[in-house]
Amino acid sequence: MQTSLRRLTPVPLCAVQPCRSRTALLSSALRILSPSIRTLFSETGVWEKDYRTETRHRVEKWWHPRIMEHWRKDALDGDSNRKKFYVLSMFPYPSGRLHMGHVRVYTISDTIGHFQRMRGHQVLNPMGWDAFGLPAENAAIERGLDPEEWTKSNIQSMREQLDSLGLCFNWDREITTCLPDYYKWTQYLFIKLFEAGLAYQKEAVVNWDPIDQTVLADEQVDESGRSWRSGALVEQKLLTQWFIKTTNYAKPLLDALEDLPEWYGVKAMQANWIGECTGCYFDFKLKINGTEMGETLSAYSSTPEMVFGAAYLAILPSHRLLHGSSSVRSVLQQAFQPGQDSLTEVTAHNLFTGLEVPVVISHKEAFDDYLDTVIGIPDGSEEDLSVARVLNLRWTTVLKTHKDGTQTLINSQEFSDLTREHAFHSITQKAREQGVGGHLTSSKLRDWLISRQRYWGTPIPVVHCDSCGAVAVPEEELPVTLPKTQSLTGKGASPLGAVHDWVNCKCPRCKGPARRETDTMDTFVDSAWYYFRYTDPHNSDRPFERHLADHWLPVDVYIGGKEHAVMHLYYARFLCHFCKDQGLVAHREPFWKLLVQGLIKGQTFKSADSGQYLKREEIDFTGKEPVALSGGSVEVTFEKMSKSKHNGLDPQEVVQQYGVDTVRLYILYAAPPEQDILWNVKTDALPGVLRWQSRLWQLVTKLRGARQLGDVPNSSLLKKKELAEVKKIWENKNYAVQEVTAHFTEDFLFNAALSRLMGLTNTLSSATVRVLQHSVEFEEALVALVIMTAPMAPHLASELWAGLCSVKNPLSPLLLRGGDVLQQPWPIVDPKYLEAPDFVELSVLINNKPCGTVMVPLQVSKDFSRVQQLVLESPIGQKHLSKRSIKRAILSPRTALINFLVDE
Repeated sequence: MQTSLRRLTPVPLCAVQPCRSRTALLSSALRILSPSIRTLFSETGVWEKDYRTETRHRVEKWWHPRIMEHWRKDALDGDSNRKKFYVLSMFPYPSGRLHMGHVRVYTISDTIGHFQRMRGHQVLNPMGWDAFGLPAENAAIERGLDPEEWTKSNIQSMREQLDSLGLCFNWDREITTCLPDYYKWTQYLFIKLFEAGLAYQKEAVVNWDPIDQTVLADEQVDESGRSWRSGALVEQKLLTQWFIKTTNYAKPLLDALEDLPEWYGVKAMQANWIGECTGCYFDFKLKINGTEMGETLSAYSSTPEMVFGAAYLAILPSHRLLHGSSSVRSVLQQAFQPGQDSLTEVTAHNLFTGLEVPVVISHKEAFDDYLDTVIGIPDGSEEDLSVARVLNLRWTTVLKTHKDGTQTLINSQEFSDLTREHAFHSITQKAREQGVGGHLTSSKLRDWLISRQRYWGTPIPVVHCDSCGAVAVPEEELPVTLPKTQSLTGKGASPLGAVHDWVNCKCPRCKGPARRETDTMDTFVDSAWYYFRYTDPHNSDRPFERHLADHWLPVDVYIGGKEHAVMHLYYARFLCHFCKDQGLVAHREPFWKLLVQGLIKGQTFKSADSGQYLKREEIDFTGKEPVALSGGSVEVTFEKMSKSKHNGLDPQEVVQQYGVDTVRLYILYAAPPEQDILWNVKTDALPGVLRWQSRLWQLVTKLRGARQLGDVPNSSLLKKKELAEVKKIWENKNYAVQEVTAHFTEDFLFNAALSRLMGLTNTLSSATVRVLQHSVEFEEALVALVIMTAPMAPHLASELWAGLCSVKNPLSPLLLRGGDVLQQPWPIVDPKYLEAPDFVELSVLINNKPCGTVMVPLQVSKDFSRVQQLVLESPIGQKHLSKRSIKRAILSPRTALINFLVDE
């Protein structure tokens, strides 16, 4: 590179006429460095004066493969001495096309990944595909395609799109949930849940989507009773379904939130979703005339400490026992009298207390929240007492109130004489130990329904045998793979039921004839554990090695949309708690920091008359307000991007127009991550980042030109005024390093980090030529600026760094370290900057106009009266204020500044 530069400067610049100014010399040097043909320095050794569109394209084309290769090599470096950092963005559904929301979330994760690697961390930033689900099956039905082939084709397309954006993922750890090498272990974890009694099957009234012909979880039904995906009005249907008993983990999941940092309000959403865990369920066996009927029922009590005083068990008229295939259905229906509490001949044997109570069909249409079965305890509720008296039921009093107001238990076996609080904990703990209930939960939380009557999902690894019941598929026979089928219609029962060779099998236990389960799992099961698999993605013997999961977990920063703040996070947290209890991992919580991103909204145009969304080309923009070309006023708003609203953006088209780095910078600068971005290229954000890139380029251009002026850099040549300028540069550099580092590690306000870098750019842009020539502080500030830019605009920063490292007569050893910019260590604040100064330089303003500075002792710099006195006694005060009437003085609480308001 130095050879190339020497060829470009055959005439020594020191021989230029001495009467010419330094600025003129600098301009001359820049002209010599700027041939008319556009080139790229890294390619040719010729530095362009300006950062033009063509230069930008060349920069990104040159550096894109090199940055990707550096990341790949670093990912393969298993240096165990480096501290780990796991940054994870929620993996996408492979629809075939990226949208701007994808670009935003992956730009954020990529930026954090580069930053943490520059800080010396071993970074894991993986990518995969949430590949099962209804959209692929529906698309396959519409197009007559195999959903597997359609999905794989989309994955290939989206991976190419991600690569074109210069995003550095650990592709060697790529996972795809629809491949057998992944869902084998989803099935393995299901079996672990089944063996632990946490996966179970029961008849349930479920939400049925009549368009998609599938069951929906409660969370997938919106407030208006419509499906979250198809928009259909949801119907109620009674089906036998698979559930996971997440309610058993409600209290631990609620309590664990306290140990996590702030999650942008998501912790409160999680806590609200779970509810107050003040009660629990107890298990009952149902009997008729003393004979067990093969039905187990869980009933809720908000006062479990009084469970020995139960008088009855109440169910709602809508309960599955009255409407499904239950063995007690007919007896219950005979006793049911609408509008009143109906005593039945069915009794419920409490597996914890050993006591038997009658089953009552309540007159109510609903209990609290989502409950459909409750324990009636007269000592705990006036309402329960009233029901028991009306039905002439017997019960045992279990509560004794003492003169001092305290209450203790009586007639409660070993728990008698305990206080209510002590009994609450002792009874629920023993019930948990016996496996008959006792897990603290709320009345609003229900178990996780995972059955889906569709083809394209993980097969549930269970077979049904007439002799043995539901039997888990042995681990050595996993995975239970999806069979090929030609009969996808999207209607009615699961398509797997029609694949007879697959459905009919032998029972693993008795070897007799059996049938495979034909429901598949909800895709939330696949995504509940994917963060584990990334730590050990190619393991064919187990889901993951514990030591690898323990090394990488918890995820240091988890990034995704707020729409997943309840369901996905809750299920993922649940599964991590379960895996901890199974001894599979050491950590209970999977994610440490959560970074919730807002939407990118596009400008929409809607006819004020018809409400129809209009395309941009259907709008007349020539007037003050846009109007429809067909006539009529137009409502202009910003809404979530979609094809139907004609407000979507193709990320590749945007990148083609503005460049990868510009799009990255715009996304990071336009708004804090958790806020929505209103995509409008006419706002300040896009022109701002375009100008800033050019100004960064100009700074390197100016330094290179200044060092060509002939003089050997010598800081002793700087005069007093220039030394003050140098000090300001040094202070601003350290302040920027301090602030930007904090934004990258604490609050992720990348827009504020960019503002700080722009401020440092302003300081450096105003530096005089002699400071550029002779100041190591300017050089090191520019070095820090380029390095701190690199995670956000890696292509531009890489070329700027190449230009900096070949500057003539470098003063700083930082430019002699070698390597590209992303291989440089992150700047640190100079220790001297962190030392508290003895004096503070206070700016003095008079009627808002600066008139000088005064040095005041640090210890009194916030004392208004002392500061005012010192300023008035100073030469500035004597000159400008001694003969003037001061109306008011204002001492800034944030900066070293005092403003005197005086009569003119």
